Amino acid sequence: MSVLDPDLLERLRGTTVPTLVSTLYRKGYANTMLRGVKPQGPLALPMVGTAFTLRTVAMREDQRLAIEAGTVPNLHPAAMEQVGAGEVLVCGAAGVTDTALLGDILSTAFMVRGVAGVVTDGSVSDGAAIAQIPLPVFARGDAATTFLSHRHIVELNVPIDCAGVPVFPGDVLVGDENGVVCIPRHEAQTVAEIAAEREIFESFVLERVRAGIPLAGTYPPDEATQAAYRAWLSARDSAASPRD
Repeated sequence: MSVLDPDLLERLRGTTVPTLVSTLYRKGYANTMLRGVKPQGPLALPMVGTAFTLRTVAMREDQRLAIEAGTVPNLHPAAMEQVGAGEVLVCGAAGVTDTALLGDILSTAFMVRGVAGVVTDGSVSDGAAIAQIPLPVFARGDAATTFLSHRHIVELNVPIDCAGVPVFPGDVLVGDENGVVCIPRHEAQTVAEIAAEREIFESFVLERVRAGIPLAGTYPPDEATQAAYRAWLSARDSAASPRD
């Protein structure tokens, strides 16, 4: 199990996916936001955790028979048991939405276990029920067909492709109502710090835009806006400091 530092976890929870994606882009990572993966249900619970990955291939008839006979291992139950607290179960399903990785019962078990979330570029089952469970679940669709009808889990915790993005075991997955971003684990601390500062700056810019200040020179900021931002930060920090 790969656990994030509590301070890093809290910092990432306060940062939006678009800000993280743009921060990663500026650091040279152009392919980090999973395509077409959306939160299940209207709540869009925020998600932060480390990747526990599942690699799948298309099901073939002889393999299905062998799994049913017990001569080829079915890694689906093992995966559901092994994903731990603070981890995000990430399944690369090659965009196949005809079959469900899991439903509301497994989602409930994950919630109780403290699993951070589920991400798949395939489908889940019982989407309406999952939407009522306080567990972040991101998928492309909703299907009722058992997973083995179309896909076969062949490896656990190896590099995978999910929704067009490479995901390595231990990478940091962050999800919100905008979607899901994958942050390389070794970049997580730096990216979180830069993105947190960016969120503060953008809140300052929004204040100015709402006040009717023209966009020109405000966003992107010119020297005058940057000076105003520094003054705004100083005033904010002074107001937040305890007084004798």
